[in-house]
Amino acid sequence: MQLPVISSLILFFIYLGSTQALRFDVPASSSRTTPFCIRDFVTENQLVVAKIHSSGHVGDGQVLNFYIVDSVGNEYRRKKDFAGNVRVAFTSHSNSAFDVCFENTAVHRGRSLSREVELDIEAGAAARDWNAIQAAEKLKPAEVELRRIEELTDELVDELNYLKRREERLRDTNESTNTRVKNFSVCAIFLLMALGAWQVNYLRNYFRSKHIL
Repeated sequence: MQLPVISSLILFFIYLGSTQALRFDVPASSSRTTPFCIRDFVTENQLVVAKIHSSGHVGDGQVLNFYIVDSVGNEYRRKKDFAGNVRVAFTSHSNSAFDVCFENTAVHRGRSLSREVELDIEAGAAARDWNAIQAAEKLKPAEVELRRIEELTDELVDELNYLKRREERLRDTNESTNTRVKNFSVCAIFLLMALGAWQVNYLRNYFRSKHIL
């Protein structure tokens, strides 16, 4: 592997390790509104850990709910009226995007309330508890870091292979569509030519019957 590629991978792993959690406000509403959702993508059978922290407390005039669903329709977790820290771990069922959605309902009308939410999503090797693995297998810090980088590299390769297979499917679909459009165009041309020839022959016979020609 060339040096620039190795450097790029190292920078990529450093970036993965330095990502920060998302922090946003979810305003409370007395009427039903569209939930505020954060979307991410995971591969099949991948471990996902979502750490959620909400300001406020239960009974402060707001009811904050959240649920996690994927684009296929699988629901992984749903929790109503929560505050503080919540940790959700699940294994994805398919290659799909999943949404972490929040709904905040105001108990009393006329009050402007909101909850500050901090969301941290980790998937794959980043979601594993490496401290527990290090303690269980008695690994040195360098060994743990090398193992983590190895698993991140394997996940990166798997994702690239998935993107390659998806690109191949899209290319096959595109080629099949182009072939169908070409065949349809050829059939339409022959049909128009046959229709034109029939119209010319019909008009000629009509004029002859009327002794115009």
